[in-house]
Amino acid sequence: MLSQYKQFKPELLDIIESLEQFYMVTHINSNGSITYTNKEFLETSKWTPKRVLGKSFWQMFPNTDTGQKEATKIWEHVSNGKPWSGTVEKVSRVGDPYYVKMTAIPIIRSTDELVSVITFELDMTKDVQLHQRLEQIAFFDYETGLMSRHNLETAVNKFISQGTSFAFAYIAIDHFYAIQDFHSNESRKEIIQSFTNRMKRFFQNSQIARVGVNEFVVLTQFADWFIEGFNDFLDRHPIYIENDLLSITVSGGIIRYPEDQKTFTNMMKAALSATQDVMNHGGGKITTLSTASHKALNRKSLIHKKLISALNDNKLQVVYQPQIDSYTGDILLYEALVRWYDDELGHVSPDELIPIAEENGLIQKIGTFVLTEAAQLAATLHNANKPTTISVNTSVREFNNPKHNKQIMNILQKASCPPERIQLEITETFAFKAEEENSISSQMKVLKDAGVEFALDDFGTGFASFRYMQSLPITKIKIDKLFINSLTTHEQTKKLVNGMIQFAKSMDIYVVAEGVETEEQLTLLKQLDVDALQGYFIGHPMTKEEITPSLHS
Repeated sequence: MLSQYKQFKPELLDIIESLEQFYMVTHINSNGSITYTNKEFLETSKWTPKRVLGKSFWQMFPNTDTGQKEATKIWEHVSNGKPWSGTVEKVSRVGDPYYVKMTAIPIIRSTDELVSVITFELDMTKDVQLHQRLEQIAFFDYETGLMSRHNLETAVNKFISQGTSFAFAYIAIDHFYAIQDFHSNESRKEIIQSFTNRMKRFFQNSQIARVGVNEFVVLTQFADWFIEGFNDFLDRHPIYIENDLLSITVSGGIIRYPEDQKTFTNMMKAALSATQDVMNHGGGKITTLSTASHKALNRKSLIHKKLISALNDNKLQVVYQPQIDSYTGDILLYEALVRWYDDELGHVSPDELIPIAEENGLIQKIGTFVLTEAAQLAATLHNANKPTTISVNTSVREFNNPKHNKQIMNILQKASCPPERIQLEITETFAFKAEEENSISSQMKVLKDAGVEFALDDFGTGFASFRYMQSLPITKIKIDKLFINSLTTHEQTKKLVNGMIQFAKSMDIYVVAEGVETEEQLTLLKQLDVDALQGYFIGHPMTKEEITPSLHS
């Protein structure tokens, strides 16, 4: 048994001897000098007894401020008679780092004086290195060594917390997939690496992240004019792959903190918007967003933020715009429109609200709310012997749920609403998707068989509107107000609208003109034999309370 442990009780000696089979064990005197190490320690640390005995406890740790401070912290802890436990970095005899889970136990005399310290250590090097590798994958792009998106967000938030002004530049390689098609996978990697090297040369002392296959973000102090010059730099420093010169340009958007945006999410959205705008105009340019565009993005972000609580607090309202028979003037239908007023946002139109709800997964909840309200009104009108249908706009995202038709029927049943008193309005985007997805068209047919009608909204704005009449259970079309606006001022529009009406009627399709705002438009549409009319000239949207009093007259 070790001479250092002779003062211990036999039971304790047995425990130490057992632990030595599994742990690295060292004994350190009160001066911090190593007086004993076991075989496990010597094998892991590469030290020999001759070299390690007499060495300082501190010499087992990295010779860095962090390493030496860690050793001092441990020693001070045990010097006060308290055991210490934790994972630490140590250095082998040849200077390689290794990691251990250390438990340091002080041996104290009855006078509270430190006699010695015993440490028990488990080798954790593989675990720590695996964790570091996983962190490397999470925080850095494997192919380029640049920051990952996760690390980028951390860096941005750090700048924000420090109050540091900076530019957030989103940069995308133009026509990258076309370039990629002409080169091998290895060449693609070489292109990305060469491009990355040029970014590092141009944006010196800046932080660069890769956020997509061909998309990057630079956090920099450089001025806008300098960032915008990156395309010129690429032109002067072309990339050669397999002896071919690649003419590479980039599109990008510059966002300034704190002038333009104040959160990582909003910076990313604004920069993407600016980049997309550049791409839509041919690419090859890095630019900034206008003040108006930033205001619009900020409003969009605020709408999303407040929409969740507005839904939970029932702040949304449904109003109903009448649609009349063009021959009799009778109200045959009300279109349900969602409205929202917020003290900070003011009036939020459906054109603002619906795209944001679709983007953020809230459209199902809004759709359910509107349909429930509409079904209740339709049931009330039906019970009063008023043959009036309520039309509800629906989204393809809702029908992506294969059970959405059942949910619709459940809502109608709970409201005691006959299915034939409900019409669903779909867009051309919806119709296009429904043609591709059997589950959507099947749901539509089930609902149609139950009595629910389908109308194609915004008719004429797409490229294949009439095709959908053959494959989907659509019985009505609504000619888009874009055509109605110029109906009385452009002869070509008049001919086009007349052609739509006549073609639809030849297929027994009911035709509605929406966006009717003048008497002149009304008169002409009647002459063109349109079936129904809707618009502000016909009637403004009304609340349920404004509609139902007329039932008693």
